[in-house]
Amino acid sequence: MEVELTSEEERFKQEVRRFFAEDYPQHVITKIASGQRLAKDDQIAAQEALNRRGWFGVGWPAEFGGPGWTSVERYLFDQELERAGAAPIIPMAVIYIGPIICAFGTPEQQERWLPDILESRAFWAQGYSEPEAGSDLASLRFRADRDGDEYVLNGTKIWTSGAHWADWIFCLARTSREAKKQQGISMICAPLDLPGVEVHPINLIDGSHELSRVTFDNVRVPVSNRIGEEGNGWHYANVLLKNERLSYAHIGAKWRDLARVRSLAREIPAGGGRMMTDEPLFAARIARVEARLAVIEMAIVRSLREEPSMEAAAALKIACTECAQTITELFVELAGRNRAPMLDRFAADWSEAAPLVPAFGPAGVQSYFFERAQTIYGGATEIQKHIIWRGLARAQG
Repeated sequence: MEVELTSEEERFKQEVRRFFAEDYPQHVITKIASGQRLAKDDQIAAQEALNRRGWFGVGWPAEFGGPGWTSVERYLFDQELERAGAAPIIPMAVIYIGPIICAFGTPEQQERWLPDILESRAFWAQGYSEPEAGSDLASLRFRADRDGDEYVLNGTKIWTSGAHWADWIFCLARTSREAKKQQGISMICAPLDLPGVEVHPINLIDGSHELSRVTFDNVRVPVSNRIGEEGNGWHYANVLLKNERLSYAHIGAKWRDLARVRSLAREIPAGGGRMMTDEPLFAARIARVEARLAVIEMAIVRSLREEPSMEAAAALKIACTECAQTITELFVELAGRNRAPMLDRFAADWSEAAPLVPAFGPAGVQSYFFERAQTIYGGATEIQKHIIWRGLARAQG
């Protein structure tokens, strides 16, 4: 569906489209289109281009260096970024902790951290999950013991995305023992180069290590690194998690990928003189995904005009991530007997490594495996369903 735009919004949409065509680093788009992994320098080049235009701090108020967009302008920007095949914005700093610092940080914290995020001088990681506290985040054991004007941090964070690039990490830490698990939790930030901090890469099936285990052994940070009030971290975390769950929508990318599925299906034989696009079962699968995506987009557009509840954010997270997984299954199906290769994603040109494999095959397989995690990270699907059930139970008294 199309959002009904005012003349000003239409001009903004065309301005964003021209930016990605003319002023955005094209080597980043080319690299993504070929299925290669971006290096940190590529990501910085993309971020700097956005920041020069004043468009990097998405979701930030203008007084903190953000674009100050309306919800519709933010939606249009996201759509055009994905339509262009540009690099997704790494969310940990800009989308997750940035708005929390804007809303709950002290003036000193805002002055210290926000410019470094906007100017790509600092990358951040999120320290939430632990070996014994993943979906049940309130069971975290990571400790921050007060010692005068410092906290002493001890414990382990795991499945930490981007820790290998990050300069800072924001952690949920237990600062006191209270009756309820959600109480006594604070949000504390720490540089990752402090003595006692170690980042242990977790090697994935495709050879990458975007995830890490991060250990803290008597790491000292000043109390001024705590965001907001002590013991109120659970509240800040829930504000952040709602933003995180809504950030999985990527409607533009899903429509782009479905269009590519249809295009490829017109070129791939299904047998019997037909192409895959004419194979009834495959055509029905595409149609079902398109119908589901249209419903999701309608819900996202509705959320532009009203603040979604935690339950609505949870439902959208489930729908968006399951839809993304289904789309990758269509690519794997099209790859047919060439769906097996797991090639080196850091290679300069996959066609040299496997000249007989269709170009979309390895990239499709990589995406298929990677997207399996979407229904786990950011809150597992089972947890999202529990949030929805709990909200319905409250509504029914």
